[in-house]
Formats: sequence, C-alpha cells, structure tokens
Amino acid sequence: MTADGDGALGPADPLEAAAEAAARAFRLLPAEPMDGPPPGVRGHRAAGRINTDPDTVERDLLRLVLTLVELLRQVMERQALHRVDQGDLSEEDEERLGETLMVLHDRMADLCAAHGLTLEDLNLDLGPLGTLLPPPG
Repeated sequence: MTADGDGALGPADPLEAAAEAAARAFRLLPAEPMDGPPPGVRGHRAAGRINTDPDTVERDLLRLVLTLVELLRQVMERQALHRVDQGDLSEEDEERLGETLMVLHDRMADLCAAHGLTLEDLNLDLGPLGTLLPPPG
C-alpha cells in the first residue's frame, strides 16, 4: 500500500487499484423478491430477456425496423395535421397530403401482414414509461 496524491492509502499497483475501484463501483447485490413491485400491480411487467434464438432474430429485427418506420409515420402524420390546423396548406395540398398518409398507413399494414405482424405488434412496451406508440384512435 502507498499513499496517493491526497494522502489516502491504496494498492501500489495501478491495475490493482483500478480493479479495486471497479469492484467497489460495480458491486451488484442480487435482487431480493421483495425489491420489486408486488405481483398484480397494474402496468408492471417483468423485463423480458433478449431472445437470441436464430429462428426469431430476423423476425425481431424486422419488427424493430417496422416499429421505427411506424413511429416516424405517426410523427409525420401529426406534423401534417398540425400544419392543416394552422392553415399553412392549400386545399389541394391538404388533399394530396391526406392521400399520401392513407397510402403510407395501408403500406405499413400490408408489410406487417406479409410478415405475420399487426400494427399493434409494433407498439413496444417501455415498462414504467408506457408504450412507445400512442393508442389508436
């Protein structure tokens, strides 16, 4: 043991000192059953584990990509509705925008159906934060 710059004692080997600091910083205690919310608490769901099954990886990746596309589609739709409400668009622009949004929605539904998913399957559960996408309607 040697004294460091502030007079505290520590290991002479810098690697050993780093290992001890890391052990102190990252010491994890196992969770006790009583540490979590009680069973049956509404909205609580145990965190799922990452499934690395080779048979489902492709489908899960596709689901994630479609979820991101659906999120962007919904953001674009909200922005378009906001512009319509502000009166920034001509009637022709509003009509074209509405048709485009309907086509995008139909294409997303078609993509989901082609891969055995529904639009509801794309709504990821973020635990205590709720779901990623707002409820339909």
